[in-house]
Amino acid sequence: MEYRTLSNGVVMPVLGYGMAQVQGPEAVQAVKDAIAAGYRAIDTAVIYDNEADIGQGIAEANVDRSDLFLTTKVWVQDMTYEGAKASVMRSLELLQTDYLDLVLLHHPIGDVWGAWRALEELYGAGKIRAIGVSNFSPALLAQFIALNDIAPMVNQIENHPFHQQVDKVAYFQEQGVLVEAWAPFAEGMHDVFHSPILTAIADNHGKSVGHVILRWLLQRGISTIPKSMKPARMCDNLNVFDFELTEPEMAAIATMNTGETLFGGSDDPDVAHVEKMLNWTVTH
Repeated sequence: MEYRTLSNGVVMPVLGYGMAQVQGPEAVQAVKDAIAAGYRAIDTAVIYDNEADIGQGIAEANVDRSDLFLTTKVWVQDMTYEGAKASVMRSLELLQTDYLDLVLLHHPIGDVWGAWRALEELYGAGKIRAIGVSNFSPALLAQFIALNDIAPMVNQIENHPFHQQVDKVAYFQEQGVLVEAWAPFAEGMHDVFHSPILTAIADNHGKSVGHVILRWLLQRGISTIPKSMKPARMCDNLNVFDFELTEPEMAAIATMNTGETLFGGSDDPDVAHVEKMLNWTVTH
């Protein structure tokens, strides 16, 4: 595993295990399998409704808490000062831990300023080791950096071969904000695993298309959180540190960029997307 150092000095694995869209016993087993495979960063969110499952999985796994990097996210229904503070305290209880390694504001919807003040206070109190955002635009991030006491340390955004967000990534990195990619495999859309460009590069290195995508992200300085429910694939996704893509290969992947989100507008949501997020809630 390789690591990146956040702006506050906290060290974070470049590859984590994503826990979206899985709950119950399946989630408990997935956490145990991921830890057994070698993952030490686990990424979840309040809206995934699986924090208790993850806490159980970690408790049943043979791993020290200090060896793990746990990330969760405050959902839009809690995007106020009091709501965010209560959300983090619930997450601590459900995940069966005294501290969280990273907490993100999941979407730029609601009172993100009040929610950020709550994260700053919890960070100062030692309940959170690092704080950040998700799906934030450069314009909003610039305001957060200028007008808050603590700048976001991470921005987790959609990033895959079809939506590379090159200029935005460059801006975030210039500001000292670590970029982390969600949906690195585009959830299989556009037949990504059979892309002629990616399969040719994979063949050149004796690797899989998944390896190539993850390596491409890492070489751009982007961390990521791939997901698989299959233990063999979990292990395989970690085999990306023994090869490098050439400049022509990186350039070839750059030509796949469409400049369009595949998931509804993330950092500049339209009304329909905002309404969808506001109506998507989890029972506390």
